[in-house]
Amino acid sequence: MTSLLLPNPDSITTTPLVSNLRSFRRFFSLRRSSLPRNSSSSSLPLVAVSSLSATAAKSTTATRWREKHELAESDSISILNERIRRDLGKRETARPAMDSKEAEKYIQMVKEQQERGLQKLKGVRPGSEGGFSYKVDPYTLLSGDYVVHKKVGIGRFVGIKLDVPKDSSEPLEYVFIEYADGMAKLPLKQASRLLYRYNLPNESKRPRTLSRLSDTSVWERRKTKGKVAIQKMVVDLMELYLHRLRQQRFPYPKNPIMADFAAQFPYNATPDQKQAFLDVDKDLTERETPMDRLICGDVGFGKTEVALRAIFCVVSAGKQAMVLAPTIVLAKQHYDVISERFSLYPQIKVGLLSRFQTKAEKEAYLEMIKHGHLNIIVGTHSLLGSRVVYSNLGLLVVDEEQRFGVKQKEKIASFKTSVDVLTLSATYTRTTRNCWYRKQISSLKTVPTKGSGR
Repeated sequence: MTSLLLPNPDSITTTPLVSNLRSFRRFFSLRRSSLPRNSSSSSLPLVAVSSLSATAAKSTTATRWREKHELAESDSISILNERIRRDLGKRETARPAMDSKEAEKYIQMVKEQQERGLQKLKGVRPGSEGGFSYKVDPYTLLSGDYVVHKKVGIGRFVGIKLDVPKDSSEPLEYVFIEYADGMAKLPLKQASRLLYRYNLPNESKRPRTLSRLSDTSVWERRKTKGKVAIQKMVVDLMELYLHRLRQQRFPYPKNPIMADFAAQFPYNATPDQKQAFLDVDKDLTERETPMDRLICGDVGFGKTEVALRAIFCVVSAGKQAMVLAPTIVLAKQHYDVISERFSLYPQIKVGLLSRFQTKAEKEAYLEMIKHGHLNIIVGTHSLLGSRVVYSNLGLLVVDEEQRFGVKQKEKIASFKTSVDVLTLSATYTRTTRNCWYRKQISSLKTVPTKGSGR
């Protein structure tokens, strides 16, 4: 019978990380037949080169070994899964069952989301546009860049140097990484497999602390919390879209006045703009489920004009539209543009709610919003407050959603279950790159020539 050697507790990382006890057992049972007799543990992928105390290292690794198994036995992800199944089961009993058509829509939506997610995770591929891979090419790193080792945590890249390994006389290239308690080296060939970028290339965000070589339990807990947060986000997202699929609204009527409104646009629309106009028009006038579309394009590529035509379609049908901006400066810019474009339609009232207004002015605006006397409301996160009661809100336009805080984003998400949502975002941002889960995206990629775009 083939003997099975468990990994050495004194080793830092000898086996791939397994998330729970059940998969831990399955991991070794699948490899039992492939292990030779008296096989030994594999060599360490990451070698600490700082002079740490051997006794302290053994103590911390043994403690970490126990903590890892205790964590596996009381796996928080499994607990969360069980709670999700229990809670969803309770909520589903109070809801009407989905018919086959709704179920097919939901399954197709999930498949599309998974496909987009896989494409984003693969990063840049030959012949593809855009995309970004967090995996590292060590030769592109600069000294001081922050990197993440899958099994150790966050470190600072120092450089690539030649060093002679213990079991060879030939020098090899190593990637040297600085951690909180010392330096570590990683064979260059393994760097692209085990290292990831901490930031996008155009970002300068710094981690609060570097990870420790002698104690990876903090990093393990952080990864576990991340997995729990991602699972919760996915479940919330699926719940949101499932609820949206059950929402029904009458399509907006095709207003003949829209042609006159569009004719006021003083530029020639780019091909990308024309496609975005058609996409939004189809969402509003042909679909019976609320719109959730992302208009993605750089400054000056025409996102505002797309939003203006959506606002006109909704407001001319008797609904209210809210335009949400992250700063008062941006909100004022939107207010000025909207007021100018709608100046020929005196029956449509536009208002700006900001902190610079007096208390009396704010109260007057709140009353007008509540009774439907304001058709288009522009402002910052104050529009999401509990005191703002909308008479008949039909459209929410969000500019640069990634710049809002967590609470504001949760409030925005709550609107998505009942109203049409149009999100405007610049092209090269983290949030835009991670928006693969959105089903409806219109990209403005055409560089505007003189006399086109806004």
